[in-house]
Amino acid sequence: MSVKQKTLEVLENHRGKFVSGGELANTLQVSRNAVWKAIKSLEQEGYDIEAVKNRGYRLAESSDILSEQSIRKYLSDTRGKFQLEIRKSVTSTNELVKQQALSGAEEGLVVIAEEQTCGKEKSGRVFYSPKGTGIYMSVLLRPKISMKHAFAITTSAAVAVAQAIEQVSERKAEIMWVNDIYCDGKKVCGILTEASYQMETGKFDYVVMGIGIHVKLPESGMPVELGSKTDCVFQQTETDVRSQLVAQVLTRFWDFYQRLESLPFLEEYIQRSCFIGKNVTIETKEGIREGNVLSVNRQCHLVVAMDDGTEEEFSAGTVRLKNDCKLNTG
Repeated sequence: MSVKQKTLEVLENHRGKFVSGGELANTLQVSRNAVWKAIKSLEQEGYDIEAVKNRGYRLAESSDILSEQSIRKYLSDTRGKFQLEIRKSVTSTNELVKQQALSGAEEGLVVIAEEQTCGKEKSGRVFYSPKGTGIYMSVLLRPKISMKHAFAITTSAAVAVAQAIEQVSERKAEIMWVNDIYCDGKKVCGILTEASYQMETGKFDYVVMGIGIHVKLPESGMPVELGSKTDCVFQQTETDVRSQLVAQVLTRFWDFYQRLESLPFLEEYIQRSCFIGKNVTIETKEGIREGNVLSVNRQCHLVVAMDDGTEEEFSAGTVRLKNDCKLNTG
């Protein structure tokens, strides 16, 4: 770890409090000039650091730049499960992690970007990923589970994100089958899971779980085409909530991941599901069907009482509330 990274770690651990230059130098076993250079470099990267004579340096409470140091102080990662990589800008965190997976990267690699220029949703649309306001994160997994439990990765992640949002923001979070998170009827998060597996053995080579969360409202606001159906977790915030959210999501997801086949998250997934009890239309390859959603089963299929009196399960399809706009594609 460089002097700059070590300096940031100390400042993060004392966020909002002054740390003297002498204390930093002694802690890091470097000269005070080296500390001064590290501070200047951090300021050039955008960190709001106050310097006061005879008091030292203080990282502002309002600083919300993502860094390994800002995340790890909230992360319950005593066994070193995650290898965090923070990038300024990428085309797509999922694409980057897939490349690293093919190069032999270990499970637990997490790539987080301040900005994506070509992030994507399950539908194929571009996921709006402006600089400095969201969480754009992909996690590399090498699960030992069978293909029949593949759905559990996305659904457990959905519950982990919903829990994390409620913990940090105190806003109620619901799951829009099968992979989106909504607050007050608007989408705040999308999850895209991509995998490579061996047909002969039915085992996974790797899984890349991508999570995009709209955390804070960009200065220019949301694009017109998203404004009526997309929201941010916070309208205004002056704390490092993005780092807190990342840590909460990773910690909660990893707990589920260790027990995927027992589906410890399923009951909560069902409780948080927006569609249960609602009349919907379902657009599939075979055509459009209508019915009332009864439940989500143990395979996370949508169980629907159809208008013709039959009961069917759906593992995929575009679902709409009747007389409403399109909500989600499974």
